[in-house]
Amino acid sequence: MPLQGLVYAAAALLVLAGAQKARDPLPLVRAARSVGLRLPRGLVRGLAVLEGLIGLAALLDGSRWTALAVAASYAVFTAFVVLARRRGGVLASCGCFGKADVPPTMTHAAVTAAVALAALTGAPGTHPLTAAALVTTAAVAVTGYLVLAVLPLVQVR
Repeated sequence: MPLQGLVYAAAALLVLAGAQKARDPLPLVRAARSVGLRLPRGLVRGLAVLEGLIGLAALLDGSRWTALAVAASYAVFTAFVVLARRRGGVLASCGCFGKADVPPTMTHAAVTAAVALAALTGAPGTHPLTAAALVTTAAVAVTGYLVLAVLPLVQVR
């Protein structure tokens, strides 16, 4: 299945981002406040743990249900980025990639929307995580990180 690696990469990013936000929920608490959402730190930490568990389940299980959960997660992220862009919120990071300052961009929204769509249409189903899919997963995960966390910080002179 061509999108299998992308779905697994998206799941791996959920595990990493969820772990970062569970460890330090304050960036996401501040990001939510910047768009008018008052989320307690404990709730944010719980949602971060859920995010990581969804990613882990998708990596280990690879079923259509876990792929749908990955798609739903990325759809929520997309909605939040669009909301932040519209309301002028989130001048700093939401905490997905640690302390790096990653403001919301339309590129971020487009990437997370594409990942949500890919997870919907490319659900791994019963396909095992093969060596080829693992290589694709690693490549897409690194590329996704670079696009979402590093590219917005690059200044063109």
